[in-house]
Amino acid sequence: MKAKILQALRDAQGYVSGQQLCEQLGVSRTAVWKAVNQLREMGYEIDSVPNKGYCIRSAPDLLNKNELESIRKTAWIGTRLECFDVIGSTNTAAMQMAEEGAPHGTLVVADRQDNGKGRRGRAWIVPAGIAIAMSIVLKPQELLPEHAPQLTLVAALAVARAIEQQTGLPVQIKWPNDIVIEGKKVCGILTEMSTQIDYINHIVVGIGINVHNEQFPEELSDRATSLYLSSGGRRYSRAALVEAVCEQFEYFYGIFMQTQDMSGLKEVYDDCLVNRGRTVRILDPKGEYEGVAQGITPQGALEVDTADGRRLVDSGEVSVRGVYGYV
Repeated sequence: MKAKILQALRDAQGYVSGQQLCEQLGVSRTAVWKAVNQLREMGYEIDSVPNKGYCIRSAPDLLNKNELESIRKTAWIGTRLECFDVIGSTNTAAMQMAEEGAPHGTLVVADRQDNGKGRRGRAWIVPAGIAIAMSIVLKPQELLPEHAPQLTLVAALAVARAIEQQTGLPVQIKWPNDIVIEGKKVCGILTEMSTQIDYINHIVVGIGINVHNEQFPEELSDRATSLYLSSGGRRYSRAALVEAVCEQFEYFYGIFMQTQDMSGLKEVYDDCLVNRGRTVRILDPKGEYEGVAQGITPQGALEVDTADGRRLVDSGEVSVRGVYGYV
């Protein structure tokens, strides 16, 4: 009921009478009054004026079910929403839920993550009240397993567009899926999947965004940032950012699934690519080499012009001149 009251107050953009809320929710005035007081205790500033009703003035920066459901506008992401105060890993939880039958579009969000996973086994820890840890369950029955890794690039586009929309900051993508602002990483994305030979059981896209981090360990300070640091100390609604990411992911996912590759998204992805036109070093098990990145192929591989001709990179780690301290 609290989520429905928040939604009604936000949709009204003004005062809503207690009687209107009673009729809309099918509850008593006392129940509405109690729910409003509970919201106030959670940090919501809600005015009440006789003969006018209730009006929401401000909201705390919360990542919980009430807040996320009250602002949800997505078509299928978040139809099942699981929120945690603290969790080991949203990806691990989402994979477990998917195994147990969670539907396509299930969204897992945590305020604090203690044992998150990054690429190549790196840790991704999310302190309480500071950042975003979220995972989306996908069950695209018509998608072939060999095309699934490209969804990481789709997620990168969604996050980049959502951050730009919510903050106005200049956002770029370091191939394939790191989100960077002024050469420093602000978001990591990890895609995991369960497959059979020619069939995808489920995919989980995990997204971690540094939002209100005010500092980083010395070993990360030259290559990590947050929206707070990049904006000169501005605060943002993490719930609004989660919703924006979900809305943008639905949009780009729809385009991707029409062709099951990046052909419909190549141009917009290349426009976001921080690597484009820059010297990159490719760390390949067969040997490192350098070249100038040109953009991606419809299959999501990075095109690199080297002294020996153009090469396609679809695995390995790319270091970019001027990004992450590589000079």
